[in-house]
Amino acid sequence: MKPVTAKKRAKKKAAKKKTTRKTTARQKAGVRKRLKVNPESRGLAVQDVALELDSPEVSGLADEVRSAGGAPLGAYREPLSGRPMLLASLPVKSVQPTPFQRDLSPTHTKRLAQKIEESGSFLDPIIVVRGLDGQLWTPNGRHRLAAAKVLGLRQITGLVSPDEDLAFRILALNTEKAHNLKDRSLEVIRMAQELAQRRKRARESEFAVEFDAPELLTLGMAYQENGRFAGGAYSPFLKKLDRFSERTLKVSLREREGLAARLLSIDVEVKRIIAELGERGFKSPYLRNYVVARINPVRFHRFKKGETAPPMTLPAALTRMSASARKFDAASVREGDVALVAAASGGS
Repeated sequence: MKPVTAKKRAKKKAAKKKTTRKTTARQKAGVRKRLKVNPESRGLAVQDVALELDSPEVSGLADEVRSAGGAPLGAYREPLSGRPMLLASLPVKSVQPTPFQRDLSPTHTKRLAQKIEESGSFLDPIIVVRGLDGQLWTPNGRHRLAAAKVLGLRQITGLVSPDEDLAFRILALNTEKAHNLKDRSLEVIRMAQELAQRRKRARESEFAVEFDAPELLTLGMAYQENGRFAGGAYSPFLKKLDRFSERTLKVSLREREGLAARLLSIDVEVKRIIAELGERGFKSPYLRNYVVARINPVRFHRFKKGETAPPMTLPAALTRMSASARKFDAASVREGDVALVAAASGGS
């Protein structure tokens, strides 16, 4: 075997650097891996999709649409699950958003109405389900419905489903206006409170898919009490500790109300600390994140692969967090400490 010369080693090293640069350039340019496509076909065949309006699966729903002043336009089976759906024209005044949805954004509604006016067409149907007392609810389409009212439309097109539970599973599909943490948390807690009334014996854990993440329930409780609560600073802490309860929704929500109250009382202490730091000349927008990170008892905990159990209970962690907040020494903070938090948070 011939010995590898220094020249060959240098050449090989240069080639490796070049390949690395190319890979980095591709990543920076946003080149992504191809999507993995399921090789097996699923869902309905074309001959199974179409439905007649007088089909027993949708005839009752069609009658309800007519009684609301609307007109059934067509019917089909949804191609993934096979559930029946009705395409209908509905009076705008006959449809209401679900009561547990996030709050309406007037700014987004005005912008949406303007863009619809400019395009000259209202193309996207809203999703509609049966609500309480025979009402028609839209769990996905609140801003389109509001935009239709701004435009003065008489009718709106909707995809009407007889599956009332769809109203509680729609959160993940609601992309009309991107959810921020507050929007998501409020929608989840309102949904949970509605379900607690409807299904008194159901456990909280049964709705893990609908609620998306357990910490959203606790944060939602806090946002309901204080709309200006800075939940983003506490979200990393809660993610490590909050879990869905095996208790009934009614009981679990009562417990979460207490947890949220404790979280809000800790935030009062955090505000006091921020004020003290402000008096020392600290003006960074990341002060809250820094303080919360300092008093977070599980800040340095790293889950092992496959580990899901929290390192301690949430009530125990809140007790330790509260004690740390009361003992916090603002004089110990250095400018560089806050800068590190800003860098970790994506600040400049």
